[in-house]
Amino acid sequence: MRDPKHGCEWDCAQTFATIAPYTIEEAYEVDDAIARDDMAALKEELGDLLLQVVFHARIAEELGLFAFDDVAAAIADKMEARHPHVFGHETPSDQSRDDRWESAKASEREAKGALSAMDGVALALPALMRADKLQKRAARQGFDWPDAHGAVDKVVEELQELEEATSDNERVAEAGDLLFATVNVARKYGVAPEDALREANAKFERRFRGMEALAPGTFPSLSLEEQEALWSQVKRSERGEAP
Repeated sequence: MRDPKHGCEWDCAQTFATIAPYTIEEAYEVDDAIARDDMAALKEELGDLLLQVVFHARIAEELGLFAFDDVAAAIADKMEARHPHVFGHETPSDQSRDDRWESAKASEREAKGALSAMDGVALALPALMRADKLQKRAARQGFDWPDAHGAVDKVVEELQELEEATSDNERVAEAGDLLFATVNVARKYGVAPEDALREANAKFERRFRGMEALAPGTFPSLSLEEQEALWSQVKRSERGEAP
């Protein structure tokens, strides 16, 4: 596809940066196929994601940087290094699996010259997921609430500051602080915020569609009180309660 004479004009014009959004999109489509338990779609989407890896590797090869085989070898070496109790003769330490994994990753970052515990948290991650990772990195350095109560109090504080904000810039900053604090609460309760919000999105969408089905064609013209009554009806129906 990237042959300079016989390849596709669009494919030949692509770079790492222009392809990156498609790589992210394909990863989400893999996740979507898994969420829908659609194995035929999963097979197809994994192929699409693999193409992205091959495409990036091909661009790198053309630039004299590395090739697909180098990518495969690098991840194989990394997995061996992170599983010494599987591929070597090392006896597992008393650390939990997650702690061993994070310790290995931290050692890799140090070997690459990392200067901060924050180094290596990808900027392109979804904001909730990145907030969670940043907070976990800080917690491993001892910078963390001792329990959920402190995190909950911080949410209340940030909500108050948002209410008191007087400019658009302040409201953006305080809304961000509020969301970040909310991620902290979820983390303290052992909840992955990205997964929790996805479930909340799905629940809201399902219930909203249920309301529309109860008032086909007329839902937008209903009063807020009438719409809320339909919302309550949908919730009761989900719980198996009588309307």
